[in-house]
Amino acid sequence: MPDSIARLIDHALLHPTLTDDQLEAGCRQARQLGVASVCIKPYAVPLAARILAGSDVAVGTVIGFPHGSHATEVKAFEADLACRQGATELDMVVNVGKVLSGDWPCVEADIRAVVEVARKHGAITKVIFENDYLPGDDVKIALCQACQRAGADFVKTSTGFGFVKQPDGSYNYLGATEHDVRLMRQHCGPTMQVKAAGGIRSYEDAVRMRDLGATRLGASASDAIIAGAARDPQGY
Repeated sequence: MPDSIARLIDHALLHPTLTDDQLEAGCRQARQLGVASVCIKPYAVPLAARILAGSDVAVGTVIGFPHGSHATEVKAFEADLACRQGATELDMVVNVGKVLSGDWPCVEADIRAVVEVARKHGAITKVIFENDYLPGDDVKIALCQACQRAGADFVKTSTGFGFVKQPDGSYNYLGATEHDVRLMRQHCGPTMQVKAAGGIRSYEDAVRMRDLGATRLGASASDAIIAGAARDPQGY
């Protein structure tokens, strides 16, 4: 049924140009579509909590977004404020520079600080890797292991804003790739789930990521994805 794919979607409301009216409309659309959650800009968590009250759509937001470079204490404060304002799902960005430096104790402590705040409030934590910035599978696997040790609930592929400059001066963005989703599912262990985000714009994209093991999908094209599900004779 179409709603089975809808219940995998975290409806993304994160673009910096989105106005208050657009954020409100996006929350109402998410409620109508019956998605799993909205992932909204932090200042608008109270708005989302008000609009989605009484529905099955969870309120989510981002922590340390989009580059992950906030001090750990700031991320913990941001997480606590978001939860007190009504968020029950937190998508935090790792400190990418520390990952690339191989400072795993710092990376793990940064994740754990947010996880502990989230658990205090009964919320879940999804850790965003920004895979386009990471040089190879070994780093991604080590980051999955750090997330396991820190107690995260999900590992997540991308912010949706991680554009990488190429030698020719152009910018490349891959987002959620089949390779990365498969790799993360293989190495995240039995207690964590995988969220695929970045470039998921059609029902076919969503089904492909789900079949690779993703149990949440970050997308702004939720209406198009769900419309595609309604046309599928197999009833996914």
